[in-house]
Amino acid sequence: MYKRIAASDLRVGMYIHEFCGAWMDHPFWRPKFLLKSAKDLERIQASSIGELWIDVSKGLDVAAGTASISPEEAAAEAEASLRSAAKVRAAALTTSMDDEVQRAVKLCQRSKEAVISMFADARMGQALHFEQADELVKDIADSVLRHPNALISLARLKNADEYTYMHSVAVCALMIALARQLDLDPATTREAGLAGLLHDIGKMAVPDAVLNKPGKLTDAEFSSVRKHPEAGARMLEKSQQVSDLVVDVCLHHHEKIDGSGYPHHLCGDKISLLARMGAVCDVYDAITSDRPYKKGWDPAEAIRKMAEWKGHFDPQVFQAFVKTVGIYPVGSLVRLHSGRIGVVIEQQANSLLTPKVKVFFSAKSRMPIPLEVIDLSKRKDQDKIVSRECAQDWGFRDIEQLWCGQPV
Repeated sequence: MYKRIAASDLRVGMYIHEFCGAWMDHPFWRPKFLLKSAKDLERIQASSIGELWIDVSKGLDVAAGTASISPEEAAAEAEASLRSAAKVRAAALTTSMDDEVQRAVKLCQRSKEAVISMFADARMGQALHFEQADELVKDIADSVLRHPNALISLARLKNADEYTYMHSVAVCALMIALARQLDLDPATTREAGLAGLLHDIGKMAVPDAVLNKPGKLTDAEFSSVRKHPEAGARMLEKSQQVSDLVVDVCLHHHEKIDGSGYPHHLCGDKISLLARMGAVCDVYDAITSDRPYKKGWDPAEAIRKMAEWKGHFDPQVFQAFVKTVGIYPVGSLVRLHSGRIGVVIEQQANSLLTPKVKVFFSAKSRMPIPLEVIDLSKRKDQDKIVSRECAQDWGFRDIEQLWCGQPV
């Protein structure tokens, strides 16, 4: 039996079935749980949640007279409320790329510190506590809602020595943005974000010397690395703080749609949707990031190459991912029909082929030109992208500063 009550009427011993309102407004990732702690009660009552559903068959009841409805009606109303609140929040939070980049710089730093702390506990074999993950994923989700390209693009600019930690932040942001593109419900979207944040926690069972080795791994070292999904799944299961969905992404984000992945060689629909999403997000951030043993690929080149890897990704998920980051993601170096070279600084929601580009160099004269931002969506008949370019081929350095304004 389900009852909707005011948060002020909530008591320790009640079983929470669902919070009313947007998932980002409450301080817990678990959608259903028995309230055992006075501290947790205080956190709920201090949040912006005004009402919630309780299941009186699994916990304490309230005073007689509180209205009750069927589980089906409760679920339908809760889902409609969550979707409506999420849309309102997204509209209210929208901001410019430049403004969000400035916020994202600070968020990336805080996120890295939080992930380092959580992963350090995992490496030391200590009990895992994901309280920091609650606020962290909420902040990342808010940034993605305000402007999806800012944090996603900025998190890609990680130093090689901080790859493991910032990779988790980047995949979290990518998973949230992809979930929104796929129109997943808010509860699943939050699970996707948490899964992205924790998907590589099993690497804490791999020696640092192996993770950061600049040269080719030995067969034994490679085998050690390939065990990180199973190690991570065991850590998460032992913590009993995350859902089966999150554990599944940790365990299966290296599976491939044709069955050639690991650890279980799953194929097709035997791989969960979130794990298929995780596979795309994980690979994209990995190949566009600088590593101890290689320079990251240009984002547009990465998308092109990923599209050629038949049997690796779910085609529908990958198509949605391309819509999320763009055919020419932020940071891509491109040449225009006019002969000017520039870097993509922002996507257009209604066209994947006409982003905003900041030009700075002439391919014809091979000389710098005055900086100019060109909105290709407004100049379709005057100029267009004709090719991807490689910064190394032109001897360009620090082109990321052209769009993010930050040293990298």
